[in-house]
Amino acid sequence: MTTFIINTQRFNQAAQNVKNLKGKPSDEDLLEIYALFKQGSVGDVNTERPGLLDLKGKAKWDAWSAKKGLSQDQAKEQYITKAQSLVESIGL
Repeated sequence: MTTFIINTQRFNQAAQNVKNLKGKPSDEDLLEIYALFKQGSVGDVNTERPGLLDLKGKAKWDAWSAKKGLSQDQAKEQYITKAQSLVESIGL
């Protein structure tokens, strides 16, 4: 139980850090951070793939879908690590 709370606090802090980055990460980094956040907070993708004309929505859905099967705890840890690397490279 304590590990879950600590993990969730670290995850929430990492999410806050991503929102406060000095600059915009690359599109690739944004998709990775989005997919890990969704997998960590929701779990496996649970929506239909967006339509043909929604290119941004499809890219985000595909990135999230690629994380299918990754546990929420693993996704949170990977998100925290990715967020930390973005903070180190871009700054807060």
